[in-house]
Amino acid sequence: MAKNKTSKEKHPSVFEPFSLLLNVGLSVFGAIIGMQLITSLGVTPSTSIIGALAAMLIARIPLEIFSKYRSIHRQNLVQTSISSATFGAANSLLIPIGIPFAMGKPELIMPMMIGAGLAMFVDTALLYKLFDSKVFPASGTWAPGVATAEAIIAGDKGGKRGALLGVGTVIGLIGSYLGISMSAFGVAFIGNIWALAMFGIGLLLRQYSVPLFHVDVNTMYIPHGFMIGAGIVALFQVAVIIFRKKKPVTNASSSVEEVTYTKSDKQTSRTLGFGFIAYLVIALIVALTGGLISHMSFGMLIGFMIFAAFAAYVHELIVGIAAMHSGWFPAFAIALITLIIGMMIGFPPVALALLVGFSAATGPAFADMGYDLKTGYILRGNGSDPEAELAGRKQQYFAGLIAFGVALITVMFSYNSFFSQGLIPPVDKVYASTIEAGTSPEVAKQLLMWAIPGAILQLVGGSSRQVGVMFATGLLILNPNAGWAVLAGILIRTVVLKMKGKQAESTLSILAAGFIAGDALYSFFSSVVKFAKK
Repeated sequence: MAKNKTSKEKHPSVFEPFSLLLNVGLSVFGAIIGMQLITSLGVTPSTSIIGALAAMLIARIPLEIFSKYRSIHRQNLVQTSISSATFGAANSLLIPIGIPFAMGKPELIMPMMIGAGLAMFVDTALLYKLFDSKVFPASGTWAPGVATAEAIIAGDKGGKRGALLGVGTVIGLIGSYLGISMSAFGVAFIGNIWALAMFGIGLLLRQYSVPLFHVDVNTMYIPHGFMIGAGIVALFQVAVIIFRKKKPVTNASSSVEEVTYTKSDKQTSRTLGFGFIAYLVIALIVALTGGLISHMSFGMLIGFMIFAAFAAYVHELIVGIAAMHSGWFPAFAIALITLIIGMMIGFPPVALALLVGFSAATGPAFADMGYDLKTGYILRGNGSDPEAELAGRKQQYFAGLIAFGVALITVMFSYNSFFSQGLIPPVDKVYASTIEAGTSPEVAKQLLMWAIPGAILQLVGGSSRQVGVMFATGLLILNPNAGWAVLAGILIRTVVLKMKGKQAESTLSILAAGFIAGDALYSFFSSVVKFAKK
C-alpha cells in the first residue's frame, strides 16, 4: 500500500472546534444506532465503513467549512468516532447493565454502569498503549481496519485501486445478499493462513457437528473447554514474548531485517501490569457499590476481586487476539465462560451478574480501537514516518475517548427508556438464565477434559499462529457456511499467489477489503431495514 503524500504534514487535531462538534454529533448518532440494533437484533454491525462514507460525503458538501474533510486523516478521525461510539454504547455498556435488569435486580444497574464505563476507558487505553507491540503488532491483520483504509484511499485517489475496491464491494454486497459470509471470505485473503484455516475448521465443526456426528459441541461445552485451555496457554505465550531476551546478532552482514515496534517490550510489560491493577481497582469499586460485602464473606470478596480482574484481563487479550487475526471476536461466548467458571467457584447470583457484566465490558472497545488504529496506520504510510504515525495515533485515541464519553452519557440518559419497553440485548437473557439454572460437576468435567486438547493445540501452533485460540473461536461462533467461505478464500489465495507470485498480494488485499466493506454495508443497512419493520 502506497505511502500517503500527506504523511509529512501536521496531523489534524480532533480538538479543532468544528471537528469536535461534528465528531460529538456523529458519536451520538453512532451510540443510538448501536443501542437500537443490539436490543432489537442482538448484533452490532461494524460502522467504521459507514463512518468513512459519511466523512467522504461531508467532504463533498459545497461549503468552505467542509472542504477540510477532503483530508484522509480527518476522515479517519470521523470514522474512529462513530465506530467507537457504536461499539462502546452497545457492547461495552448496554450489554453489561442489561444483565442485572434481566435478573430482576435493577438496583445493580448503576454499580454495573460505573464498572463497565471504567472498564471501557481502561480497555481503549490499553489497546492504545499496546498497538504496534510484539503482542499486538500494527502489521497484524486487523481486517476491518484494512477495509476501511482501502475505502478511504479509494475515495481519495480513485484509479485502478478505486476500481478494484469497487468491484470487491459489489461482489461483497451480492455475496452477502446470497447468504455468503463475505467478511470471512475476505479476511482469508489477508490473514495468517494457519490461524484462519483453524478458524474455518472450527466454524465447520460447529455447523455440522449435529448432522454429521449427532453431537452438539456447544451443549457439551467443547468450544468453551477448548478456549479455556488455549486461552491459558496464550496468556503464558504473551508473557514469553515480552520477557524473552533478544539473541545477540552474530553476523553483521545478515540480510534478515529485524522487525521494530513503536512500543518496546518494557513499555508492553508495564502496560499489561497497569491493566491488571486497573481492573483490580475497578473490581473493588464494582464489589463495593454493588453491595457484595453483604452477600459474601471477606475472603470470598477478595477472591471475587482477584478472579474478576483476571477474567476481564484475559477476556480482553483473547478478544484482541481473535479480532486481530480474524476480524471477529467471540466476546459474548468468552464472557459466558467467565460466568460458568464463576458459578463453579461458588459466587452468589448477585456477584455473578456483576462478574459477567464486568467481563463483557472488556474486549469490544479494545478490538474496535485496534481496527481504527490499523486504518490510521495504513493511511499514514504503514509506519514509514514514525513521528507522523505516533501523532496521528494519539489524535485517534483522543477521538475514541471523546466518543466513549458521549456513548456513556447517551446510555445513561436513554437506558431506562429501552428497558421500560422490555428492550434488552438478547444475550443478557442467556446470561440471566444461565445464572438461574446453575451448573453441575458434569460441566466442570467437560470443561477440564476439552481444555487439555485446546492447550496442546495452542502450544503446538505457537504464539504467531494462535491456532488454538482461533480454532476455539470458530467453535464458539455459529455462522452458516462461514467456514466454507474462509477455506475457499484460503484456497483461491494460495492458487493465485502460486500462479502470479508475490506481486498479486496487493491486488488480493484490495479485493479483500472490498469484500469486507460490502459485507459490512449489507449487514448495516439490512439491520436498519429489519429494525424499521419491527
